[in-house]
Amino acid sequence: MLITTSRKPSQRTRTFARSLERVLNAKYINRGKMSLRDVLIKSSQLNFNRIIIISEMKGNPSRIEILNSNGDSLISLNVMVSITSFSGKIEKDKLSIRCEIEELKKDIIPILGIFAAAERSTSNLIVIKNGRKGSEGVVEFYDQNSHLTGPKIYLKHCLNPMDV
Repeated sequence: MLITTSRKPSQRTRTFARSLERVLNAKYINRGKMSLRDVLIKSSQLNFNRIIIISEMKGNPSRIEILNSNGDSLISLNVMVSITSFSGKIEKDKLSIRCEIEELKKDIIPILGIFAAAERSTSNLIVIKNGRKGSEGVVEFYDQNSHLTGPKIYLKHCLNPMDV
């Protein structure tokens, strides 16, 4: 996956994009003046078939949109993020995902291209669980030693364009 931002991102949005790069099997590129077409071309050159574009509102990451290699939106997530410094290391080639939100489970696992986790798995793991206090869900990352690491993503609203 290729990760980039909207144009002229804040430092907080760039930090979030780099933290996602550390926990996903992905590469972050600085968008600069690249158009969406240029981002698609760059993604193709790097042999990525998914693109994550992080948009912001008032200097904070607020939307994660995942596109396919043709630029079609696969899923759009309105989010709030908590960026914490983390010391753990995730082995990206052993990364798996556990989704506890039924509405997302059928879509997010194939879109991210990450294997579903074994029931007892606790390391190198992405967990998407039901949220509290105004969020539909929470995305947490666990390192190779089963310790919670950053970032934490609060899902406010999820839209799958194919469901519209």
